[in-house]
Amino acid sequence: MSYLFNPLKWCCVVFFMVFASGCATVMPDAASDPRDPFEGYNRTMYSFNQVLDKGLIRPVATVYSDYMPNFIQKAIGNFFSNIGDIWTAANNLLQGKPRESASDLARVLLNTTFGIAGLIDVGSHMGLDKHDEDFGQTLAVWGVKSGPYVVLPIFGSSTLRDSIAKPVDLNADPVGYIDSVRARNTAIGVRLIDDRAALLPTSRMIDSAALDPYLFVRDAYLQRRASRIRDGAPDPDNKD
Repeated sequence: MSYLFNPLKWCCVVFFMVFASGCATVMPDAASDPRDPFEGYNRTMYSFNQVLDKGLIRPVATVYSDYMPNFIQKAIGNFFSNIGDIWTAANNLLQGKPRESASDLARVLLNTTFGIAGLIDVGSHMGLDKHDEDFGQTLAVWGVKSGPYVVLPIFGSSTLRDSIAKPVDLNADPVGYIDSVRARNTAIGVRLIDDRAALLPTSRMIDSAALDPYLFVRDAYLQRRASRIRDGAPDPDNKD
């Protein structure tokens, strides 16, 4: 079945549209951070995600990290990173950055051919910087405000703007267009575990150092997200 007609994909699209519109009608908590007016809901969803992560995703990712040879983990990460460069190139072009977009496409070409289907990151060795762009960042460049902080089921930290953009990112994912359901689901699962394994050191640090993990994750996400939207440039509102 073509991914274009995959009912799961369209369920995700409808879910995020309903979720995003629903958030706008929730009564804010007057005592919360102004960036996080739905803190009560967000903490509940954060706890749900933590239970799912600790009960299923993190144990599998830990086994993967501990027992899968490092060179295979690196190759898997490179493979999915190469696929992601296609959508990154599109977003760089939409953001008015043709040079970066051309660099992304050159990375895909080099990594797919000389890098054996993207298993080896030849592009970085040749001086082509790795970029990471999504449609939420594109909307930000177009002037769409971030809106309040939101914790999504499974996906985790987000903002209202990025929640609305998420279905576009999901629809643009090349992995989703694999015809074989088994192959597609396997690819999605492997990528999820590989991405989670890369975050294991961060999780251990949060668990051991943060007095309130929710606040730590929220503040770190918002700060990092803002930096990514500025492409690492200093915050113009920071006068220090």
